[in-house]
Amino acid sequence: MAKVSDKKNSPHYVWGDNCDSWILKENASLSVKLETMPAGSKELLHFHSKCQQYFFILKGVATFYVDKEKLIVHQNQGIYIQQNSQHFIANETNEKIEFLVISQPAINNDRTNLE
Repeated sequence: MAKVSDKKNSPHYVWGDNCDSWILKENASLSVKLETMPAGSKELLHFHSKCQQYFFILKGVATFYVDKEKLIVHQNQGIYIQQNSQHFIANETNEKIEFLVISQPAINNDRTNLE
């Protein structure tokens, strides 16, 4: 069944340093989230043993650290993260960033923090 999803009708939670996430779609095989990160925030270094991810930046500039490599991803650009890649996203700017994160299969209990 088709359903239009947005911030108003999607489950919301706060993670990390006041970062927001709206779950636009989630089942066992797919997760699509809209997330925001305030200036100066970052997540912990981690990896997923089963899950691959694709991040697409809607607003701002995100910094990704993937297997010890630093990558800058600008608005309207995306980055693919393979399973088992050690990674984290950071907002190293003075403005909030907004992005989509698509995970396949869904992340459910497939995250190992390294910090």
